[in-house]
Amino acid sequence: MAEFDRFLQELKAKNDIVDVIGSYVALDQKGGNHWACCPFHHERTPSFAVNRSEQFYHCFGCGESGDVIKFVREIESTDFMGAVRILAARVKMEVPDNNLDTEEALLKKKKRDAMLAILLDTARFYRSNLFSGDERADAHLQYIEDRKMLPSTVKQFGIGASLDYRELGEYLAGKGYMRQDILDSGVIIEDKNGRLIDAQAERLIFPIINNMDEVIGFGGRFLGKTDFAKYKNTKETMLFNKRNTLYNINLLKKLKREQPISNVIIVEGYMDTISLYQAGFKNVVASMGTSLTKDQARLIKRYTENVYISYDGDFAGQKADLRGLEILDGEHLKVLVVPMPDGLDPDDVAKQGKDAYQKCLDAAMPLVDYRLHAIERKYDLGRTEEKRAFVKEALKVVAATDSAAVKEDLLKKLRDKTGLTYHSLERDLENLPKDEKVEETPQETDRMIKEVASGSDKIAKAERFILAAKLFSSVYAKGYSLERLHFSSSVHARIAEYIMQREKAGERVRPAELFEVFDESCPEFNEILDLNYNDKLSGDVAAKFFADSIATIVSEGIEQEIALLQAELEQTDEQEKRKAILLRLQDALRRQKKRK
Repeated sequence: MAEFDRFLQELKAKNDIVDVIGSYVALDQKGGNHWACCPFHHERTPSFAVNRSEQFYHCFGCGESGDVIKFVREIESTDFMGAVRILAARVKMEVPDNNLDTEEALLKKKKRDAMLAILLDTARFYRSNLFSGDERADAHLQYIEDRKMLPSTVKQFGIGASLDYRELGEYLAGKGYMRQDILDSGVIIEDKNGRLIDAQAERLIFPIINNMDEVIGFGGRFLGKTDFAKYKNTKETMLFNKRNTLYNINLLKKLKREQPISNVIIVEGYMDTISLYQAGFKNVVASMGTSLTKDQARLIKRYTENVYISYDGDFAGQKADLRGLEILDGEHLKVLVVPMPDGLDPDDVAKQGKDAYQKCLDAAMPLVDYRLHAIERKYDLGRTEEKRAFVKEALKVVAATDSAAVKEDLLKKLRDKTGLTYHSLERDLENLPKDEKVEETPQETDRMIKEVASGSDKIAKAERFILAAKLFSSVYAKGYSLERLHFSSSVHARIAEYIMQREKAGERVRPAELFEVFDESCPEFNEILDLNYNDKLSGDVAAKFFADSIATIVSEGIEQEIALLQAELEQTDEQEKRKAILLRLQDALRRQKKRK
């Protein structure tokens, strides 16, 4: 293997990535990168960057990235060794024999099977808790009743209950599972004394099932008052990554076996999905609080080309994740956005009856119309100054449309909304700078940076920003040691480990080397690479956000410490141990209060 690794390094050294990719697509050098329209998805404006100094490519539109071998694999639709042979022939190198041992693959399969068994047994354990008659499940049952979930719906979605911190760990250990497999499955965490703690302790449980009908993770809803997030997902594991799965994809696949699927509704959360499904809209899936990704778009495309995006009432305003919608559009999916009543989400509307939600679906609008709708909600068109600002921003959206007919229709809508003449709007549109795009304005860039830590995925986003700043050597990140931070994602932790190893050795951090760490396209790594674009990592705003991201992760670490200490306290009867735990808990609470 060492000989073959040396061969691969020499092969990549002799196959300059710019030269190889340039033989397939026309590259245009701008700044430190070479640019092209992405060969892996349809686009009008080049967002595919090739970095010669670091020898990797990355598309800021669809997220594809990799080294020269990965590019040839994708462009030639071949496997790893096929790409190696193509590149070797290009530079007249002989490929050595590479008899890869299958032991690693067998061990990986054994690990996966063990984790699947643990997750399935965990789902059954939670399910039995819900109907056990234990008074600790009363709050869970009351929540189900309050949310008007029918017994058949509860059964259909496998909803269950966690009743305490310790019973799940004892149950799984009693089943004979290996301790490390239990921890790696994500259902259990370990406290400082090495005891197994239920990661979803005391929550209502929503099993997450993939399109192969395998339980791969859980979502949990805390039922009492808490300073923590009400919803919590299983940590990332070898089975579960919420960016490449969708909640309820298993029942959508079942539906497709029964009948053709003309469209799919995408919502944000578990209860939105369940309420719509119960109301008769079985063609519904949820992104589980994360921004829509290319992997999710491709998953949807297996079932239909028509998508309704149905987020909550606030989504139509400043919180709209338009880029996520454009990822769907970039995968050639026909996207309609469902406007919701202010302050309501699909769950609220579905409880009013099927007809109430159907009215929202009937009012769905194309993506470009939605963009204008979202912009309009930012301004008071009754005020002259705000109306002019609205027109200026709206015309940029119109300019990005290729169809002359659509442009004409949108200009007419702007005319009707503003009272301005069609011809004056048309002249202003023609006078717009050709390269001006709404999503690339400095204001939009600042907004993206400032809002990157908002929402349920704030920890992951903070971690990504910190790692991007370190990978691409941002001035404000130099001198800060990642050893002070704990990273929740195994991918993020691996990247941090690589950075720390390089820094300790006094060597340069090279992002391209990480393509050798991850076997396949890795959404988490791609999202970090996305941040190295449009000056997101430079300037005062980015420097402040780096500091804010560190504070966010440190605060989260304190919260987790408090939760574990509270669990220890609950399980300990010895007075001396309780005193010691209380002292540590008081210290953690003081640190938490100091940071607020």
